Amino acid sequence: MKKLHIKTYGCQMNVYDSARMADVLAPLGYAPVDAPDGADLVILNTCHIREKASEKVFSELGRLRPLKERDGTMLAVAGCVAQAEGAEILARAPYVDVVLGPQAYHRLPELVARAARGAGAALDTDFPVDVKFDHLPAPSGNQGPSAFLTIQEGCDKFCTFCVVPYTRGAEFSRDAAAIEREARALVEGGAREITLLGQNVNAWHGSDGEGLGSLVRRLARIDGLERLRYTTSHPRDMDDGLIAAHAEEPKLMPFLHLPVQSGSDAILDAMNRGHTVAKFHEIVARLRAARRDIALSSDFIVGFPGESDADFARTLDLVREVKFAQAFSFKYSPRPGTPAALIDRQVPEPVKDARLAELQALLKVQQDAFNAATVGRTVPVLYERAGRNPGQLVGKSPWLQAVHALAPAAHAGRVLATKITAVAPNSLSGTIVDSQLDGGERRSA
Repeated sequence: MKKLHIKTYGCQMNVYDSARMADVLAPLGYAPVDAPDGADLVILNTCHIREKASEKVFSELGRLRPLKERDGTMLAVAGCVAQAEGAEILARAPYVDVVLGPQAYHRLPELVARAARGAGAALDTDFPVDVKFDHLPAPSGNQGPSAFLTIQEGCDKFCTFCVVPYTRGAEFSRDAAAIEREARALVEGGAREITLLGQNVNAWHGSDGEGLGSLVRRLARIDGLERLRYTTSHPRDMDDGLIAAHAEEPKLMPFLHLPVQSGSDAILDAMNRGHTVAKFHEIVARLRAARRDIALSSDFIVGFPGESDADFARTLDLVREVKFAQAFSFKYSPRPGTPAALIDRQVPEPVKDARLAELQALLKVQQDAFNAATVGRTVPVLYERAGRNPGQLVGKSPWLQAVHALAPAAHAGRVLATKITAVAPNSLSGTIVDSQLDGGERRSA
């Protein structure tokens, strides 16, 4: 067998893509390994969202170059950095064998074979007319109790700070029947929880116009599937059917990642977000009315060009009013080719640093309070894998909190009632009190 090492950067969609690249290469005799040393092929599956993303890729390629020169290891760069800077990668790192964008990884075997024949570096960053999902093999079935399933790709929103529309292309929704087939295959392979993925996952729509709420209900009928999640959402696509699904479908977990980015209408308008602060509050109120135990996560950008002290204060106000269980917050960094990078009123770095620290401190207080409120409660936990300590398993609560408890290895893959006993910095501790919870989760008060 040939050895394949994939290093994944960025979001859950890249994690899914990496798994599918491994599936595509399996018929060629490639088996995944955990380290690049000794690998026949190393793939960097890249993300272009964060600051200096491309420089991190070039640094990693520099570290991998000795493997290429010593062992003949093939090197490939995939994902969004490859899509945006494919020619630059080959110019700066001519020892790379394959460069391919996120819409082309179904052609990875062909590109690898071409490079192996000595035909030169293989570059494929087109947005193909054919649908890549139609050319992918069935999932390998070794994903574990929790699995990712991409149902939507691309973005038509064109937020002024974001490169996704340029690296992932226009919004595309997979066929519902194909999604269900893949979901059933994942469940047959041992998945108890499936997270539906998309750049704007709640923009998914079927051929007859049904929305994500209808798809959730369809997938919830699969025997053996205990939990459904979806990420990442856009406020503009939170429709009535999806909100109703949160009220009516117990398999849909009470946790939603809904990026707002700012609490200032002026900044939201400059970002081209297409929603107001009032609209975000309305959506939150409707979600909480639909399911009173729902917890929210969000994304925030501080220091967007033109952000004043008053604009930032409004973001803090929104956070205090909504109260988030989790959140991701970042300083604005210009992304080449995006409209925001051309705005003159850039915020000084020291100001961005101070604002980020203040926001993160507030968000940390809220996250700690949310976690502390679970102590003493009994909640259903899906145990997924062994923990760091002997005899320990780690799983997830309905609200995406990591929970560890003493339990036999045979409990991995099961949903078990667990009393939360303590809070650690990044996880909860618990004691299993009911090992008969499988077959349907109880709603938590």
